[in-house]
Amino acid sequence: MSLNKIVGIWSGHDCSFCVLSDGVVEMHTELERHLRVKEPPGDSIKLFYDHYGDTKDVIGFATCHLDKGIKAHAESWEKISKLNVPLYAVGHHQAHASNAFFSSNFDEALILTIDGGGIEDEHGYCVGASVWYGKGNKIELVKYYPLEEVNIGGVWSRVTRHVFKYESGWPFGNQAGTTMALAALAKNNKFVERFERMFGSELSLAVARAPGHVAGMSAKDPANQRHPYLGDLADIASVDEQAKYDMAGALQFVTEIKIKQLLHEAMQLVPNVKNVCFSGGVALNSVAMGKLVLCHPEHKFYIPPVPYDAGLTIGAAQYAWHHILDNPRIKWDDIATPYLGPCYSIDDVDATIEEYSSKGLVESQCVDDDDVVDLLIKGKIVSVFHDRAESGRRALGNRSIIADPRSHSMKDYVNDKVKHRQWFRPFAPSVLREHVKDWFTADVDSPYMGFVLKFNEDKKHLVPAVVHFDGTARLQTVTEKSNKWYYGLITRFYDKTGVPILLNTSFNDREPIVETPKHAIECFLGTDIDFLYFADYGWLVKKT
Repeated sequence: MSLNKIVGIWSGHDCSFCVLSDGVVEMHTELERHLRVKEPPGDSIKLFYDHYGDTKDVIGFATCHLDKGIKAHAESWEKISKLNVPLYAVGHHQAHASNAFFSSNFDEALILTIDGGGIEDEHGYCVGASVWYGKGNKIELVKYYPLEEVNIGGVWSRVTRHVFKYESGWPFGNQAGTTMALAALAKNNKFVERFERMFGSELSLAVARAPGHVAGMSAKDPANQRHPYLGDLADIASVDEQAKYDMAGALQFVTEIKIKQLLHEAMQLVPNVKNVCFSGGVALNSVAMGKLVLCHPEHKFYIPPVPYDAGLTIGAAQYAWHHILDNPRIKWDDIATPYLGPCYSIDDVDATIEEYSSKGLVESQCVDDDDVVDLLIKGKIVSVFHDRAESGRRALGNRSIIADPRSHSMKDYVNDKVKHRQWFRPFAPSVLREHVKDWFTADVDSPYMGFVLKFNEDKKHLVPAVVHFDGTARLQTVTEKSNKWYYGLITRFYDKTGVPILLNTSFNDREPIVETPKHAIECFLGTDIDFLYFADYGWLVKKT
């Protein structure tokens, strides 16, 4: 049967492509996974041809308005121009909203998007947040918030970079998750008023501007420049560790208030709708999202696995397929999956293992999942390569580093020797869905690590490696339907220990999550990970 395919392309930062086949996402991958550089812009059309390439059933391409990166790559642009299929131009927040709504199972929903700003139309109108109403196969705009009114993502980016000096990749200051983790160590609210002013309309825009658009700053070497609005905070943070924690806490606190205000207003604008979809980069603030869920128990919330700009390709393609071409909604019950990366065969895996074995760097043996569980119980750290890679920022079992959460020393060891990152960074618990209510204070679905929840007091001492300083965790709920293999592995661990949880962190070391078998072995060799498990084929790799 012939399929109708829409290819979503995005050449800005978080460059990616997706292939939508009769409304179902067949593949989605980001340039960073292959280039090994975080969040780069690039040639999304070339990325499509390199990792998919079949244009036989393609009936159109979709991207966001003013994606200058597309036509900038003239050779690639000419290539798709010759296909004589439509290019659908979708607004930035329109694509975010589409990704959230059309990826959910909601027939009707309020949709809220919040990010660091995106171009919405051919006139260059820049938006920091938006409210939409989705029903059936259509979404309709309710309200735009221009960047000078709402710029939460921009403020986070600049504060993260210029105050806390955390950065890697593009855009500057993208380690917002590090700042979010830091906030749990706050002890007082003395900086709250300062950050409240920072989110005021005029100052928000000034603070959040990129270097080169701020008076007194150059676009060249911005890391070594003093930010005129943030420099004093950076000075304090550099000499007073607790003040740094308190600043992060204030930023998080004020952000949560601002998001709650936006959601409250959205609920007034779209009354009597009990389903809420969130998207945009700010939806990655799982602490805020977790609190919203608890504040609105009468509502159902959904956050897609790729809510940030890499998800624009999915949303743009979905908008073209459903809203423009008027195709009916997809019911996702059995086919929803975040595991959308390219496929790798046993030949790919065997050839890679043989390459590094011949160099005397690794050796391998055939094992099963029970053997791996036994290694975890013995305190070993195992990196996992299984099937197709997850789309999005968070590893969900297929490109993960896993360990025993019961170990008191495991968090410090993995942070120091494996991830080479800050001591305060937490790790996620992957928990069997049916046990969430026994371990956490709320019974919430969180398949893509969208929500941070508190552990029950009588449980958190059992899994110290995945409990943050404030008693919370960004959990991943796992079902047999969502990932049969990973569910089975956690179940085996539960049967042997009585704990239905594994420590899960992304399979990487300060670079993007590994994509290929070669990436997996190179990352494994560069860290103190004990074993690498190619789960599909039963190959356990260790260093020689």
